[in-house]
Amino acid sequence: MGILGTGSYVPDRVVTNDEVGAPAGVDDAWITRKTGIHSRRWASEREATSDLALVAARAALQQAGVTPDQLSLIVVATSTPDSPQPPTAALLAAALDAPPSAASFDLNAVCSGFMFAVDVARHSLANTGSSYALVIGADVYSRFIDPLDRRTVVLLADGAGAVVLGLGQQAHQVLDTRKLSYGEFKELVNVPAGGSRLPASADTVAQRQHYFSMQGRAVTEFARTCVPPAVEAFLKDNGLTPDDIDHVITHQANGHLIRTLTDDLSLHDVALHTTVERYGNTGAASVPVTLDDAARAGRFTPGDTVLLVAFGGGMSIGLGLLRW
Repeated sequence: MGILGTGSYVPDRVVTNDEVGAPAGVDDAWITRKTGIHSRRWASEREATSDLALVAARAALQQAGVTPDQLSLIVVATSTPDSPQPPTAALLAAALDAPPSAASFDLNAVCSGFMFAVDVARHSLANTGSSYALVIGADVYSRFIDPLDRRTVVLLADGAGAVVLGLGQQAHQVLDTRKLSYGEFKELVNVPAGGSRLPASADTVAQRQHYFSMQGRAVTEFARTCVPPAVEAFLKDNGLTPDDIDHVITHQANGHLIRTLTDDLSLHDVALHTTVERYGNTGAASVPVTLDDAARAGRFTPGDTVLLVAFGGGMSIGLGLLRW
C-alpha cells in the first residue's frame, strides 16, 4: 500500500507581507522575523475549497495513472468547507464524475486533517480490498481571518494537496500512520460561531466570532511539549530512530516553529522541506502541498525514509512514515 501519485494547487494571487501587515499594524520586517513567511496565496472570489481540491486531485490522478471511475474512496480533509452541507467531497466527486461506489466524505482535524485522512483511507483499502483512494487536504483560510488580527492574518493562506493511495509496484510505501487527539486543549484554535452552539446572527457577526482565532504561544507550547514524545514513540514502534530518517515534512505552521521543532525532535541531519515561506500556512493542505513540491522537484530518491508530522486544532497530531 502506498502513494501512487501526488498533486497540489495554490491560487494565483500572491499576497505580500505589506498587504496583510498594513491593516494589522505590522510591517514586512516584523512578519519575516516572527514567521519566516515572505508571501502567501489567497483564493480569488470565484474559488472555493472544492475548486482548489479539484485541481490538486486531477494532478494526483494523472500522475498515478488512475481514473475517477477506479476510485473506491474520496476523502477531503478541511476545516473550511464550501458550506456546512453537502460535504465538500461530494462536490469534488461530482466534478470528477466519480461513480457512486466512490464513497465520498469530509474529515475535520484542522491542520492534522490530511494525515488523519491518509490513516483512515489506508485502513479502509486494506480492510475492503479496494484498489484506490483519493485523499485531499484543502483549506481556504483567507475567508475566515480577521484582517486586524496580526496573530493570524500574517500566517494563514489557501491551498490544496492530494495523493492517490493504492497497491502497485511503483507505489511509495506508506509504512505506518498514527492519529492522536488532545481534547483538553480544544480552546487553543477555534472559530467560535457559525455552528449549532452559536448560529450565525447579527450579534455573532458584530462580535467578530466567525473569524479564525488562535492562542499562538499556547499552540507553540503544545507543539514543543506534545509532538516530540509522540514522534519518538511512533518511530520506536516502527523500530526506527531519528538517525534512520532521511526527510521530514511538518505542518507548515510557522517557519521558525518548524525549525525549532525539528531540533526538538533531534532531526539535525535530516533534509527539511518547507513551503511556508512562499505559501504561508495552508492548514490541512500544508503537508501534501509540501510533499508534492518536494517530490516533483526530485528531492527524494528510491529507498529514502520520509517522516510526515502534522499538528493542529483540537488539538491533534497526525504522523506518517513513507518509504520512497
